[in-house]
Amino acid sequence: MTKDKSIFIKNIYYMLSYAFTTLQQSDDDKIATEKFENIHNLFAAILSKGIGRQLKQGLYREYVNRKEDLPVMRGKIDMLGTIKNKIEKKQRLTCEFDELSENNLLNQILKTTVMLLLRHTEVDADYKNDLKKEMLFFSNVDEIEPTEIKWSSIRFQRNNQTYRVLLSICQLVIEGMLLTTDDGEYKLASFVDDQRMNRLYEKFILEYYIKEHPELKASASQIPWALDDGEATLLPVMQTDIMLENQSGEKVLIIDAKYYTHTLAENRFNARVLHSANLYQVFTYVKNKDTDMGNGEHSVSGMLLYAKTDEELQPDNSYQMSGNKISVRTLDLNKEFPEIAKQLDDIVAEHFVV
Repeated sequence: MTKDKSIFIKNIYYMLSYAFTTLQQSDDDKIATEKFENIHNLFAAILSKGIGRQLKQGLYREYVNRKEDLPVMRGKIDMLGTIKNKIEKKQRLTCEFDELSENNLLNQILKTTVMLLLRHTEVDADYKNDLKKEMLFFSNVDEIEPTEIKWSSIRFQRNNQTYRVLLSICQLVIEGMLLTTDDGEYKLASFVDDQRMNRLYEKFILEYYIKEHPELKASASQIPWALDDGEATLLPVMQTDIMLENQSGEKVLIIDAKYYTHTLAENRFNARVLHSANLYQVFTYVKNKDTDMGNGEHSVSGMLLYAKTDEELQPDNSYQMSGNKISVRTLDLNKEFPEIAKQLDDIVAEHFVV
């Protein structure tokens, strides 16, 4: 997906800022205005700011099990180790105990990621110097093997929530999604894991509408199937990317966000056409939502919103299908961010402003 897409690198920061709202801190304003030569510097800057903020709050600590030979008992005695010490005429007790430690998985991931950036040739010296200073506070934290991190097993709780965004950035770095650039800051190569860029694109659009359009209800809601007999066995969940509703709930726009290499497909005659599966999906969502809203006055529309590619032909179409409006649009990410915001605002104006 998106192998030849042009995009301002700083717009990745804006997308991340909306997707992970805790990046929107006043002391991060410099990041939003700074010109980054490549994506590596961008992530280095975000991590440096985030780690600096975390150091002010204190690194997360958790209890880890330790075993040591000690002159006095601590925790519980390990008999085999203590007997061995006795045989070797060591006046020591082998003890097992739990101790609050900074040397835990969350901090190990942070340190491992920073060390990868420090070894990367495309990270500028200024960012490296900032990260090196912060790593002085990680002297008791081990590096770990990046490929062995089980991201799905990481659990966040009340006292480590501030790590959530930092580890999301770390995951981008470690899983190979630090993207190289062509022609300075304006080109961005594809994500190694293409699904993650699509998820970032979806989440960015949703969070943008939540923050910038409080007059609407923006959510990623599920739609119930319009079933005649109630039998739903084996039917998939209809999970929307973005659903916008006005306050009265009588107007609904369902947006299906797509970040593809090619916004159009080719049919057997080599003609450019819309991706049929995408169109079927949004049409199905719209018709089932329409039925779910009952017989009262209402309107349900659907939109396929593709990230604009470098292709010559870009879709910009609206269709009336069985009483509902289905649109296909592109969002040009190769613009200054205010222009991106205007494109998203225009969608709201088209569907909700009388």
